[in-house]
Amino acid sequence: MFRFLNPFSNWGAPPFGKLRASFLASFARSGFLRRRLAHTLLLCAAVFALLGAGDPASRFNEIGHQMMCACGCNQILLECNHVGCTYSDNMRNELMAAVSRGDSDSLVEQAFVQKYGPTVLAAPTAKGFDRAAYIVPFVALFLGFGLIVLVILAWKNRPEPALADGLSPVRGPELDQFRDQAGKETDL
Repeated sequence: MFRFLNPFSNWGAPPFGKLRASFLASFARSGFLRRRLAHTLLLCAAVFALLGAGDPASRFNEIGHQMMCACGCNQILLECNHVGCTYSDNMRNELMAAVSRGDSDSLVEQAFVQKYGPTVLAAPTAKGFDRAAYIVPFVALFLGFGLIVLVILAWKNRPEPALADGLSPVRGPELDQFRDQAGKETDL
């Protein structure tokens, strides 16, 4: 009974089928569907980008895992657990104060870099010479693969060993006979 009221259903009377086709064609030509899809995608991207952005605990956790403890234990700031660490508690308190004030992530990182040096960052920045930390491993990998290809091609294309005049390489049953003789003589 209600199937005739839905213009998008596949089972309708023939007059409704023509109406549905012309309705959808005009709907698609107007660009309404494209605009609606663009708005939906933009809304989804905004929701995922801003998910948990206002929560100070999540910001504290995120920023704290991007920094190293300055005591020399080589552990992430929030993971530093060795006994008697004088730096981690002070650094955590500074981080919590900065997050509570509402400082941006980059401002907090800059303040820690100014106070403790660039080694406080767990990962190098993507600026200046620090880019080399991201680029060099891939360059080395590609050079290594290129070197392997060159070595394989050199081995594949090397000439046959030169033999003295009149000698030929030993193969087949004659080679098996020499192997048996060597085994007997060496008692293997």
